Amino acid sequence: MHGKLTADPAGHGVSVEKIAALGALNADFRARSAAVADITATAKRVTADKDQTEDALIALGREIARTIKARPGYTEGEGKELGIVGHQARFDPATAKPSLSGTDRTGEKLELRFVKGPTAGVNVYCQREGENGWVPVGRANHSPFIDTRPLLQPGKAELRRYTAIYVIHDQEIGQFSDTLEITCAP
Repeated sequence: MHGKLTADPAGHGVSVEKIAALGALNADFRARSAAVADITATAKRVTADKDQTEDALIALGREIARTIKARPGYTEGEGKELGIVGHQARFDPATAKPSLSGTDRTGEKLELRFVKGPTAGVNVYCQREGENGWVPVGRANHSPFIDTRPLLQPGKAELRRYTAIYVIHDQEIGQFSDTLEITCAP
């Protein structure tokens, strides 16, 4: 609070009570801000401690699992019983195929969603109503991909078809997704 205001509130057309209330609220705000800063610092510290404990837990669990699996006579059934053998989905770059879903957001805007998996993202292709070929419309490194291209005929809704293919190290891999059809509204 400015010193001139507190020294002569009446000279500025403000009552002493208002200045006192302003000072009290200012002090309360500063105290609460300090409390939030303390809580934030504590949360960061506790989260770091939790993450460190989680890392140690996982490392020790994996070490124990390796020890058990290295024993003579170990069976996969025993591993399943102990919960140390899990289902591992394999990603095959040759057969990987994105799954697209989409929503018209109106205003010449479409939102396409996909699961990125262990790839860099997807290349998105589009075919508008009346077009024969697929046109690349962009790379999406995360979902969703937003297509904001204007309509071919302003004010008139158009059908758009989309497909996508995974990308790793700037190379398209796998198979194209199934075609997704969406009507883009003005």
